[in-house]
Amino acid sequence: MQYLDFDKFKALDPAEFAATQPYPWSNPQGLLTEEGFQLLLDNMPDVSLFEKKFGYGRIAGQQPHDRYSLEYTSGAPVPRPWQEFIAELCSDDYRHTLARLYGARKINLRFHWHYTPNGCSVSPHTDSVREHGSQLFYFNREGEWDPAWGGDTLVLDDGGQMEFASAPALEDFQGEIAAKSIGNYSLIFQRTRHSWHAVREISCPEGQLRRVFIIVANPQNLYRTLRDKVMRKQVQRF
Repeated sequence: MQYLDFDKFKALDPAEFAATQPYPWSNPQGLLTEEGFQLLLDNMPDVSLFEKKFGYGRIAGQQPHDRYSLEYTSGAPVPRPWQEFIAELCSDDYRHTLARLYGARKINLRFHWHYTPNGCSVSPHTDSVREHGSQLFYFNREGEWDPAWGGDTLVLDDGGQMEFASAPALEDFQGEIAAKSIGNYSLIFQRTRHSWHAVREISCPEGQLRRVFIIVANPQNLYRTLRDKVMRKQVQRF
């Protein structure tokens, strides 16, 4: 079973990615095989496994990013398809392709899920200076998630003017582009001092959740390199 369409992923042009404005980003469709996407959708980790993260303060007075959050660790009791997918992401093939997009020599990865309920949002922010960037996979099925409920990640243009340690509102930005997030879409972006992004307040029925799986690329370290090898071997044993 193959989850990631490596041919499509490798076809992303690093030069085109780097030249994209207002910062390097791409919103490709179909990076997961259709069979893999459906299998992951049908086996989403249950929200009972998640930590409630509501009301936590952020840098410079930015509004909280309220959500349910699950950080993947080796042995986490997530469904088998997700273990297989993460093992695929721990491969050298995936890491080297993502590193090439970022212009990085070597990277390590961490993985987590965010489920966002009605009334919650992601305030404008840039990610940690310790990160090269992130890849998001969206998991709300067409026909089950109404676009009017929101959930798109907004790529924000600050004109190169805003400081990392600040708390701007959406209306303070020069422009925004909504990345598509319903169906088999992914968002890849590189962390820069001006890679601002956000999600408007979700307006969905109770019981519905905006669901996203996030891969964060960090500079390589020995611990994560060994961890990736262990995770691949654990899945391959079964």
